[in-house]
Amino acid sequence: MRMSAPTLLRRLHALRAVYGGDAASRKLDLLAQLDRHAFGSPRALTSYHEALCWLRAYPDDARVLRRVERALARFGDRPDLRRHAGALANSGVAGTPIRDRFFSPVARWLADRWPERLTMDWDAFEHTDELENLLPLVATYSESTALDDLDLTPREWIDAMRGRESDGAFVARRLHALPMDAFAREKIYDRLDPTLTLAWGRGGPSRTHAKAAGFTPAFRAGPLRTQRPRLPDAIVDPPRAIVPVDRRRGRALIDLAREAMVTRSRDLDAFSYGDPADVRLIDCGGGLVFACIGVVPERRLMLETVYAFLTLKGGVPIGYVLVSGLFGSSEVAYNVFETFRGGEAGYVYGRVLAATRALLATDAFTVFPYQLGDGNDEAIESGAWWFYQKLGFRPRDPKLLALMRAELARMRARPAHRSSDATLSRLATDNVYYFMRGARDDVLGVVPTGEIGLAVTRYLARRFGSDRATAPAACAADAAALCGVRSFAGWTRGERLWFERWSPLMLALPGVAHWSRGERAALAAVARAKGGRRESDYAARLDAHPRLRAALLRLATS
Repeated sequence: MRMSAPTLLRRLHALRAVYGGDAASRKLDLLAQLDRHAFGSPRALTSYHEALCWLRAYPDDARVLRRVERALARFGDRPDLRRHAGALANSGVAGTPIRDRFFSPVARWLADRWPERLTMDWDAFEHTDELENLLPLVATYSESTALDDLDLTPREWIDAMRGRESDGAFVARRLHALPMDAFAREKIYDRLDPTLTLAWGRGGPSRTHAKAAGFTPAFRAGPLRTQRPRLPDAIVDPPRAIVPVDRRRGRALIDLAREAMVTRSRDLDAFSYGDPADVRLIDCGGGLVFACIGVVPERRLMLETVYAFLTLKGGVPIGYVLVSGLFGSSEVAYNVFETFRGGEAGYVYGRVLAATRALLATDAFTVFPYQLGDGNDEAIESGAWWFYQKLGFRPRDPKLLALMRAELARMRARPAHRSSDATLSRLATDNVYYFMRGARDDVLGVVPTGEIGLAVTRYLARRFGSDRATAPAACAADAAALCGVRSFAGWTRGERLWFERWSPLMLALPGVAHWSRGERAALAAVARAKGGRRESDYAARLDAHPRLRAALLRLATS
């Protein structure tokens, strides 16, 4: 008896995470039948798509992978997809448009990659007056007579100016080209906050075709690793290898990461400002690889070291991680894309912490409140706080510890008890921590890093007042003399930039003039490393300078 498409879909989803025995043959049979069906609703078509994406990342064998790859390769050409394309906007499915208020660097990247497909959604644009005020900056001075005398709307002006270029690409590119600091241009664009639509076309970003080249699939013959990892063992089990890639492959992996975010209406600065010169592959075995992406020197943070991981399974993006490190501690923001939840999330998280330790010599980990559910309904619904608690993370706040113990007592007394949303929201108001070598206070989430910045502000205010324009060069000269830097010959642009950026902080450090010559030379090396090729080198140099670390902590607590 021939089964209906809904029945086939239910069976495929029930079977997709089952491996071993005759599971592969049963999946092949279901896939063959589903491939002949036209789906009558966007929901059903999306359900089929998600099952295919799961099986591409977690295939049973080469037969299953070949069939899945064929189905996904022609997914955008399906007649039922064309019928439902409008309803599937922003789904990331091939053949459908993407509409969003992209941040400035993403809008510029889209304009450079697919300029003919990027259009303004004028009906959703809320800042027409502000764009009108900017038109004299967008135009050349030779056009000023028309701007002064003609009563055209901003949309009509953009249409007149753009020629054969799409209006979305024109706006993104012209605002990026304004003759001002890059940070100022970004502020202007993000304040305008235009909604752009990226029309579908061959080679465009999609979840359907997202897969990195050059990765060997890992076939599964047995069950998924769904058990919760034991962190003391997982963290000290190093990755198989950490391998740098060349700029060309680094750029391709950054593009894949950006596409993974764009097709899910997400954004991550570390991907938007990814540095092709600082991309490494962290191989964890079994087809699990993190594409570890550093940030271009211009966009690095003042104190913390930041890396983003694109989590790949057999080359398929299944999630992402944001890691920031300081003083041997790391904040880790862990995300699994919706399609791949309910699989090996706990196991992968253990590998994330091991990779972070290998990269930044971390021995203390923290999770910030948003990841736990503070202002994040998705995290509340998933019970994210208890995910971390069961792994061994704990809050430091005594009141939250007491609330946690009270909830645990309720669960012991009544195993069916589940924490209410209100309780989860209270628990999520502060960081949770995991310490490998005992609790300490000099960690992210505890150290008031903003106070370090305020100390620099006070130093600059005393010395320069409103004349901030002269401060960088003057401070850099004084810091060079202090640290014995006689020449910047041989330094890269990024290294010179960060020595200048760090120089006011270097001069504000308490007692720095009394440090030994070697300690001051090492201070200059820390500042230089901040702008070097790999930001992880900066983290290592900072951790190896105990006097600098102590001075920064004094600024933070003074």
